[in-house]
Amino acid sequence: RCRRKLSCAWNSKMSATMQLSIMHRVSKRLRALVRDRRANTAVEFALAAPALFLFMFGIIEVGYALWMQNALDYSVAAAARCASLNGSACAAVAGTSQVTTYAASESGASLTSGAFTYLGTAVCGCQVSGNFTIALEIPWSPVTANLSSSACIAPPPHKNCAS
Repeated sequence: RCRRKLSCAWNSKMSATMQLSIMHRVSKRLRALVRDRRANTAVEFALAAPALFLFMFGIIEVGYALWMQNALDYSVAAAARCASLNGSACAAVAGTSQVTTYAASESGASLTSGAFTYLGTAVCGCQVSGNFTIALEIPWSPVTANLSSSACIAPPPHKNCAS
């Protein structure tokens, strides 16, 4: 405790001395922190990880989209072939064409028969088309891609496309 009020008063010289002392301690600690190399790897990983994960998950999602496009291409071609040969798997059941159902079963992916359309009266022959919208779950940038495929195969002479 101060006994005299004058000796306890803050004057400009004491304030400057205290600030210099505090600044010296802070700068000394910052220099020690800069020299400390123990956590460099963790800090560098924390800075690089978002870009690395974005790139890695982006590659995975684009690979998934390419796989879905390949499944769509294959199922459309297989269904058009089946419809042109009027195979039993594509024959009409109770007046309903089974070509789109056959296409969905051939896809090997999560494609439903609603993703396919069939036109047995096309100029080129038996035409099957498929459309599918895929949501790519890339971190920080949601993207959708519209996948589509079409195949048209003419039936053999003196045969018609499946109904």
